[in-house]
Amino acid sequence: MDRFADGMVARGPTTTDDGETLTGSVHVLDLPGPAAARAFAFDEPNYQAGAYRDVLLRRWRDLLGRTMWEYHGGPEGGPRFLALGLGLGWRGSGEPLVTAGAGAGLVAAGHLLSDDGAAVLGAAALVEAPAPADARRVLVVDDYAEVEVHDWHVGGRPVARDDG
Repeated sequence: MDRFADGMVARGPTTTDDGETLTGSVHVLDLPGPAAARAFAFDEPNYQAGAYRDVLLRRWRDLLGRTMWEYHGGPEGGPRFLALGLGLGWRGSGEPLVTAGAGAGLVAAGHLLSDDGAAVLGAAALVEAPAPADARRVLVVDDYAEVEVHDWHVGGRPVARDDG
């Protein structure tokens, strides 16, 4: 995983609500294209070990412009969640949104895009929040066909972008 450190935006496991059982993993990376993303996903050590049944790859439009390691809450913050807004709901004529007042607890947030980047398919937000219901509220829930919230834990090595 160290060879992808420069492009790492966020990562970490998702678990059951007791924090004991692994349910999946999140990796958000800045990679040169779909082939590199597939190579990353299928070379990932846990996938290689058979830990995951399914892999979902989506292009991502970063809304915050920072990595999770640049989030002010740091790795020892409060409970963290992955909030996914999937598909456009009945009000979804425009791009799905993250609520304006949610910025304080957003670790990372972005739109999920089609393979060619032309269509917005949903949104994903890594959120520090007191409870799953609070994490759910960072998404404009009526804009999605389905909203899922999963317990999420900070993973990987701290990486800071070197933009200078």
